[in-house]
Amino acid sequence: MKQGLVQSLRISAALGVATVVLAILMSATPTTARAADGKALKPLSIKLPEPTLRGTPEDLPSGPNIEPPPKEDPAPFMAPEGAKNVSAGKLVTSSVKPFTGELSQLTDGKKEAFDSDAIEMRSGSQWIQVDLGAQHVIYAVALWHDHRYIQITRDVIVQVSDDPEFKKDVTTLYNNDRDDSSKLGAGTDKEYFETKWGKIVDGKGAKGRYVRGYSKGTSLTALNCWQEIEVHGEPAK
Repeated sequence: MKQGLVQSLRISAALGVATVVLAILMSATPTTARAADGKALKPLSIKLPEPTLRGTPEDLPSGPNIEPPPKEDPAPFMAPEGAKNVSAGKLVTSSVKPFTGELSQLTDGKKEAFDSDAIEMRSGSQWIQVDLGAQHVIYAVALWHDHRYIQITRDVIVQVSDDPEFKKDVTTLYNNDRDDSSKLGAGTDKEYFETKWGKIVDGKGAKGRYVRGYSKGTSLTALNCWQEIEVHGEPAK
């Protein structure tokens, strides 16, 4: 009788342990992340260029409002299933005509650290603008200003609108112009170093036909440089 009771207790304990282990495994099982609209989130597919061969300067800018240069691949940006580069080959306009390169280069997919893949524009706060052809839901905007050199691009501002003149219904996705020197409002985002990883700006599902990117020189030059802009999203329904 006593031996049977002990055996029953051992079985119950084993079952209890098994239940606890099963519960832990179930809680640790990853579930598919979802966007606010219920779509599954997947890593955004972005083709990265090769890193520059010019080396890293010793006197890099630093401060509390500057992101340190990345040393390894950042975590992938998660975007709703169906997101793709909707700006490939699309028309690009600008505030001033580039004096080297052509605006069409900014949506041609070429973003290597070569002089031939970069365009240069005069100093001051200048912008480039992509016409997506129709309103889109925007999940991310990837930027490469000039990663030929490890430098900081100043007054980086990314906006979305259905108005080609950006005078109304403007959504600002990113703004690191903290002193409002470009007169578009003071931003709160941090400055960052130009590298092969570029900068991925969260589109937050904003809707618009036009995407505009501002800059105002770099930590190395007063000129404005661009290599590529990619808008990842899908047509608005």
